Amino acid sequence: MHSRLLYQSGKRAFDIAASGAGIVLTSPILLASAVGIELSDPGPVFYLAKRAGRDNRPFRMFKFRSMRVDRTADEKSLRPDQDRIFPFGRFMRSTKIDELPQLLNVLLGSMTVVGPRPAAMDQLDITRGGENAAAAALKPGLTSPSALYDYIYGDRIEDEDEYNEKVLPTRLALDRYYLEKQSAGYDLKMIFYTVRCILGTVTGKPALGILEELIDAVDGDRRALSEVGGSL
Repeated sequence: MHSRLLYQSGKRAFDIAASGAGIVLTSPILLASAVGIELSDPGPVFYLAKRAGRDNRPFRMFKFRSMRVDRTADEKSLRPDQDRIFPFGRFMRSTKIDELPQLLNVLLGSMTVVGPRPAAMDQLDITRGGENAAAAALKPGLTSPSALYDYIYGDRIEDEDEYNEKVLPTRLALDRYYLEKQSAGYDLKMIFYTVRCILGTVTGKPALGILEELIDAVDGDRRALSEVGGSL
């Protein structure tokens, strides 16, 4: 019990230090991204997504807007409307630059650096129901095992039915897996893996070793490895 309390207090201190430093260090990227969005598709720079935080309490999650403005759109689908993503937005998504504004959420305390994927309020029955209800006890994170699995593999699948069949079960299982594995050491490992995955995307070499490790952790569907490897 003492070690868990120490971990939780240390995690918050790390969140404050890491998010503050991250905002300062990435400020040129933040500024360049804001300009790129305005040049690509004039409108709001930020997208405020309604998400479920700890204990499923709603909060507004900051993201750089990567899609053309559509006031009639909603979040009922688990997959983004690919036709609405403008080219610079697609680049931001592939490099996770669109997620950088969430450093402010971490600084303010509504998110943490490593934690379960943020859940949309209208998808709680899917992402926080049944076995995954326990994930609501933690703050949502910038990165996690499920986020990396989605990044390496899930983002390649645009059709929602295919995504629900091939990706979602393993993604949800990885959120449950994190509940068991969370520790300072494992959090640092996830941060390191996140950097490796982004560099793999930039260099055109997906982190198949990380994908394999995540699949093995939950005995997931190994089609992901063959599909990602076959696309190289």
